[in-house]
Amino acid sequence: MLDLIKQPWPWYVAGPLIGLTVPALLILGNKSFGISSSLRHICAACIPAGINFFKYDWKKEAWNLFFVLGIFFGGMIASHFLLNTSEITVSPKLKTELAGYGITDYTNLVPVQLMNFESLLTLRGFIMMIVGGFLVGFGTRYAGGCTSGHAIMGLSNLQWPSLVATVCFMAGGFIMANLILPIILSL
Repeated sequence: MLDLIKQPWPWYVAGPLIGLTVPALLILGNKSFGISSSLRHICAACIPAGINFFKYDWKKEAWNLFFVLGIFFGGMIASHFLLNTSEITVSPKLKTELAGYGITDYTNLVPVQLMNFESLLTLRGFIMMIVGGFLVGFGTRYAGGCTSGHAIMGLSNLQWPSLVATVCFMAGGFIMANLILPIILSL
């Protein structure tokens, strides 16, 4: 059973499990699925109430904080007990392309040559970690939610803004992966 859990799950198993989260949340408590809103709830709970954006009853959304806490602890448990020690499978064509950028270590989900403290002090690392993180946070706020909130919850509720946001997320991802990322990796 443990070997089954350690393997990547096919889309036709993982997808419906993720999709069933939406009706479960709606049926159990008329709640919307989304992760980025939890940061606002944390800030509303911790930051003095002088900022209008954080003046609301965040306690009504405390379930979301427990949900995110469960994701965090689930990740910690999985990384401790379900760690896959074999090398990450990468297609030979992609390995050849990445080797041109100096990326050859596939022992982690994210190549060590990209994400480490030494890399943070380089232009490439700064752009990928700091600028990228800022853009993700800004985009999430600008779009009124994250990919999980829009693509999973919003689309299942047939919300037009979620369709627009999801199309933009996908277009941005394709542009980033195929046009911008090669430029950043060559720095």
